[in-house]
Amino acid sequence: MAAPGAPMPRTLGAWPRLDPAPLVPCRGEAAGLRAGRKGRCPAPAVPSLPAQRRLCPGRAPFPQRPPLGSSLPARGACAARGEGGKGAAAAAGRRSAGLLSPHSAAAALSPVGPRPRPPAAGRPPPRGRTMPVKKKRKAAAGAGAAAAQDEAGFKKCKLGSYCRSQAPGKVMSGEEHFSSKKCLAWFYEYAGPDEVVGPEGMEKFCEDIGVEPENIIMLVLAWKLEAESMGFFTKEEWLKGMTSLQCDCTEKLQSKFDFLRSQLNDISSFKNIYRYAFDFARDKDQRSLDIDTAKSMLALLLGRTWPLFSVFYQYLEQSKYRVMNKDQWYNVLEFSRTVHADLSNYDEDGAWPVLLDEFVEWQKVRQAS
Repeated sequence: MAAPGAPMPRTLGAWPRLDPAPLVPCRGEAAGLRAGRKGRCPAPAVPSLPAQRRLCPGRAPFPQRPPLGSSLPARGACAARGEGGKGAAAAAGRRSAGLLSPHSAAAALSPVGPRPRPPAAGRPPPRGRTMPVKKKRKAAAGAGAAAAQDEAGFKKCKLGSYCRSQAPGKVMSGEEHFSSKKCLAWFYEYAGPDEVVGPEGMEKFCEDIGVEPENIIMLVLAWKLEAESMGFFTKEEWLKGMTSLQCDCTEKLQSKFDFLRSQLNDISSFKNIYRYAFDFARDKDQRSLDIDTAKSMLALLLGRTWPLFSVFYQYLEQSKYRVMNKDQWYNVLEFSRTVHADLSNYDEDGAWPVLLDEFVEWQKVRQAS
């Protein structure tokens, strides 16, 4: 027993010694030291040393939990910045010292940082945040509904054969649309049992379309049909040519007469028609064109455009020639296009056939007399 008035002996187990938690510099402090300035985190409010000694005499000062209402360190200033083991150790030290709340300690120890607290029921979300998830879902649902509506409109557009995004085109009526079946039935109106339009069917065909067989339109039409023999149209030639012209009845062919005549005004097309006429008019068992047929075809092709045609026609009637070969036929067209009517630019040393050399000599004799 101790004497009365003597101080009580102090035992080590009666009052445990609580050492203050070591202060660990945070990232902000390290950055401040590197920049030449001190960046310590704000220290918590701790009771003064005399107050601690009155509470626990003879013991070392220890940190106390600050009273309610006092300022605490910002959660994101130090603890939330801790990364890896160093940040976790600093957060654990502050938690043991009573400087962090349970929620703040959990946020500090989390590897992904503090998570925002959900807003209380009935309170509006703070400004600066994104739209709520529900509103986003509604917007997405609205976009999906709009896409579905567009798809439905597109299907309706396809079913109705009309689309607003496409430019309106020309709508063909039933009369303008070409029909192969109708064209074939039109062919059989003139074809015989051998499925060929012969001389009798050709005469009836010319009467229906209102054109004479000797008209040049019939020659251009035969060129379009690629007919091989004069006065005959096969089924294959008819279908191929009428399909290219988009004609399946008499009225449609009559509407193409202006187009057929225009082919004669084109230099290239006329040259092809002129050369086609030689093989079209000659007999297939002969290589040349007899002179009477040649005169008729030249009158049909060059009678209205060549000033010397009448003179050349007279020369052929009194000449000794009974046939005209392909080379002579081709050079007559070239002669009509290049040589003047007075023959002043004719080159006697040129590569003209003898037929044309004799014609020039014959004409000069006539002019001299």
